[in-house]
Amino acid sequence: MQAFDHFDDDDQAPKPRRRRDDDVARFREQLKNGEKDINSTETLEEIIQLCFETEQFEEALSYCDRLLSFEPYNADAWQRRGMILNNLARYEEALEAYDQALNLNPADAEIHVNRGITLDNINRVEEAVEAFEYALTLEPGSEEALFHKGITLEKMDRFDEAVEIFRRILAVNPNHHEAWYELGYCHDFLDQMEESVKCYDEHLNRDPFNYNAWYNRGIVLNRLARYAQAIESYELALAIKEDFPAALYNMGNAYANLGRMFEAIEAYKKTLEFEPGDVPAWHNLGNAYEELGQYAKAVECFTKAIEYDDLHYESYFGRGCSYDALDQPRKALADYRKALSIFADYPELWYARADAEYNLKRYEDCLLSYRMVLKLDPTNAEAWFDYGDTLQELGKTEEAVTALNECLRLAPQFAPAFYSMAKAHLLRGDKTAALDSLKKAFEIDAELKKSFVLEFPSLSAMREFRRFLKL
Repeated sequence: MQAFDHFDDDDQAPKPRRRRDDDVARFREQLKNGEKDINSTETLEEIIQLCFETEQFEEALSYCDRLLSFEPYNADAWQRRGMILNNLARYEEALEAYDQALNLNPADAEIHVNRGITLDNINRVEEAVEAFEYALTLEPGSEEALFHKGITLEKMDRFDEAVEIFRRILAVNPNHHEAWYELGYCHDFLDQMEESVKCYDEHLNRDPFNYNAWYNRGIVLNRLARYAQAIESYELALAIKEDFPAALYNMGNAYANLGRMFEAIEAYKKTLEFEPGDVPAWHNLGNAYEELGQYAKAVECFTKAIEYDDLHYESYFGRGCSYDALDQPRKALADYRKALSIFADYPELWYARADAEYNLKRYEDCLLSYRMVLKLDPTNAEAWFDYGDTLQELGKTEEAVTALNECLRLAPQFAPAFYSMAKAHLLRGDKTAALDSLKKAFEIDAELKKSFVLEFPSLSAMREFRRFLKL
């Protein structure tokens, strides 16, 4: 599951249809008892309509073919056949039916619209737009043609044009709830998030039980960092549709962003009840446990994510960090290496690897890892500091000074770098430069004076240094 997916109207649950199903059953009984004439055009049209509305498309098709055997020049029947075949995903046959309908009635805008819908379904989007535009030459104000043209333009990532289409519909019919929904969707993709929320609100004022709209509204609010409002939207989506794991997952993310980890954990766990193999949910559950310092549980969750996707480098990284926190650097290093074998261009991973190698006293490996961090992220002042500090510990003083200078160029007020620089100057025998670096370090962070006294007790007693050490 992707963290911030949108769900379109097509994903909505079908509306209750028991009454219609009863109508179909009663109609069949009437046919059986001879109360209805199966050879009557009117009867066939009625049963086709009933079957179509109740999504019994195979049966609708059989009755439609029977009707066409009596009336092969009935354009409406050919159009209805195309619509049925479209719903059966038999798209090429649907197009043939629409072509037959257009041969009989080429000026029917509705046929062109339905043909465009089928073309869109098979990703022949340019032809679909042409079909909708032709329908609009026949019926310039057709809401149906405009709306479906807008939908196809969305599919083509032509969101600005789609916005114009939906605005045009709403200028005439401000209560067109589907146009408000699609307008919200377009503004989201155009990063016009405040406008997107307003449009979803307009849609929901007219269709308050559309759980997808509540969900999408939550996604946009999440992107606006309005996490509490996003949670309210997800809750409303879930009140309408309880089995909605995407809403639960993203609600967990919103809780995590608010630092409400226990509630985030509950949301992720409920997500996993519906989708036990959801790798991002297992991963984020691990992150939540890690944030709470429950590292053993975090390891279990990251391991589950890896069981479902052994190439999920983020979970190897997360598990490695948890192993580090559990003081198990060998296991941590193994996970960092595995993660980097999957995705090597990740400076934070190289940084974690360097720390693990340092803890295991693999200093040369550690330096190589720091170099990879700096290759990928050359403006990382902290990495330059750690690299320089490690070089200094290994007696590579000149290289250490170069790294620490780069750190201070990027972060001129980073006191630990001045302190390490002072130590490097001392190792080089440059007392004057060491005193200058110490003075700057102590001006920024007076607490470093205590570290110096503990680390260099004999130097601390010398007059040149004592004047900087007024604790």
